[in-house]
Amino acid sequence: MQHLDLTVIRQALAWAREGETLWLCTVLSTFGSSPREPGAWLVARRDGRHVGSLSGGCVEEDFLERLAGGAFEAPVQRVRYGDAAGEEGGLDGPRVSLPCGGLLEVLVERLVPGETTLEHLSALEAALTGQRPRLRHVDLTSGQTHLEDDAGLGERVMLEAAGGDAVPGQVRLRVGPVARLVLAGMSPVAEACAEFAQRLGFEVILCDPRPEVLDGLTLSGVERVEALPSAFIAGGGCHGATAVVALTHDPRIDDLAMIEAVRTEAFYLGVMGSQKTSAARAERLRRSGGLSDDELARIQMPIGLNLGSKTPAEIALAVMADIVRVRRGRERTVL
Repeated sequence: MQHLDLTVIRQALAWAREGETLWLCTVLSTFGSSPREPGAWLVARRDGRHVGSLSGGCVEEDFLERLAGGAFEAPVQRVRYGDAAGEEGGLDGPRVSLPCGGLLEVLVERLVPGETTLEHLSALEAALTGQRPRLRHVDLTSGQTHLEDDAGLGERVMLEAAGGDAVPGQVRLRVGPVARLVLAGMSPVAEACAEFAQRLGFEVILCDPRPEVLDGLTLSGVERVEALPSAFIAGGGCHGATAVVALTHDPRIDDLAMIEAVRTEAFYLGVMGSQKTSAARAERLRRSGGLSDDELARIQMPIGLNLGSKTPAEIALAVMADIVRVRRGRERTVL
């Protein structure tokens, strides 16, 4: 799945190899109506060619017009759209109104041709296509950047005020592989989860050993693997941005999938079932699967947020909401 982040960085690499100066724009924060979330990218050249988006319309038009007029020569700067205060607070504030009184803050980096730019963009491409999330540090004064390894969970953008270990004058940006949802077996709830997950930008993989089930699947954009989910997982099907959910009520599929999944770096593991069923499964996994208390604690049993869900769609909503919660680094107690 080639998501938009990867498309942006690959185009940036291609232009950098041609010796072009680039402007890499990152959405830092939003308030009110905004179609793109913090961390979204756009890359542009002075001639107006660009890939990616920041708002889906007026912001891009203003930025490209100002870029063509010779603006954004500094190595790095922050631009706020929708702020009637203009340049208050040291932010470059174009007078562009956003729908519903929204605010949008953008980081603009000027990347000059050379080995340093090529190496950095290549490292970003590797993070997006590989299995190792990175944390990207950008100095808001000099524009210098560096990467370090990261767990891949939590907010995509952290400004200097966010967190006790933050460095003043820096922004930290999470970069990693596209979120993946592995559905261990087909069921009505799994089908509904696949639909929700695709709208949320997940790569969706359905593993089921029954060919007739896969042949009858009508969802487009879902990768189908004719194999036991446990075999797919054991074969390297998970990375740190993967959620594995078992929603079949069949212990031969669900239990085996969890036994393999706890050995991976997947950020979310969950199995559907009542409190009574989950307690019995935990004992079974401990006794027959040899799972430790720490490994069992990684598995959400019962799966999902307690929304009082009844229908397959409602259960899928609870499951995907819980996955998003964990991916964003939120505790259930703060919901």
